[in-house]
Amino acid sequence: MSVTKKIGIIGCGNMGGAILYGALESGVLSKENVYVYDINPAMMEKADSWGVHLAKDDEDVCENSDLILLAVKPQNAAEALSQCKKALEGKALMSIVAGISVARLQNMVDGTPRILRIMPNTPAMVFEGAFALCSDNDFTEDEMNTAKTIYSSIGIVELVPENLIDAVCGLSGGSPAYVAMFIEAMADGGVKQGLPRKTAYRLAAQTCLGTAKMILEKGIHPGELKDMVTSPGGTTIEGCEALEKGGMRAAVIECINAGTEKSKKL
Repeated sequence: MSVTKKIGIIGCGNMGGAILYGALESGVLSKENVYVYDINPAMMEKADSWGVHLAKDDEDVCENSDLILLAVKPQNAAEALSQCKKALEGKALMSIVAGISVARLQNMVDGTPRILRIMPNTPAMVFEGAFALCSDNDFTEDEMNTAKTIYSSIGIVELVPENLIDAVCGLSGGSPAYVAMFIEAMADGGVKQGLPRKTAYRLAAQTCLGTAKMILEKGIHPGELKDMVTSPGGTTIEGCEALEKGGMRAAVIECINAGTEKSKKL
């Protein structure tokens, strides 16, 4: 299903660009229906290479679009929204700005747009994103269906109340970095044992991908999956013991806590 509404993008950096690229590649968005503005000329060049319309400023994006995605850094949100002037009046605004509540966004806008807060992550670029959409929003049913269509084309969509969006930021928002660190660490272990670096990275990355698909597509509980691999007196249980001694579970839990608390303070 393709989206026929005009879509505006304010901020085409890593996350905004990943969403736009993924949605264009999936075919759910048509480049003729997309308007983009980014203050960085390099980002505008990237958007231009994808064939979308380049807007002259944030106000121009809003005037030409039905739904607008705000994809700027938290410290730049107020300035970006002020530059929209009155063009957001009556429009639908999708915000992926971490840590900025709907109430704060409304106070930054000259007008009263309908706002949907979203927490995405970068695997959207390869159609494997994780998107949390706030269930408490004032989008129309048609606008909400459009948003679901866009994001489900490039990943999974979960509806959560806004009071849990900081936890989503701590979990799936930052986890591409944590998973990458785990893959890098696994590969380092393989290299230490003699594997070529490229081979170690490929084996580690594919193992993480395959394991995640077993959980998502087969519905296997993570604990059950672990038990499937840990034979009595085998090699894997030795590795599990080493991870437990290293405090992996506690470290990961604290990692998510830290990200969540930081999001609350933004």
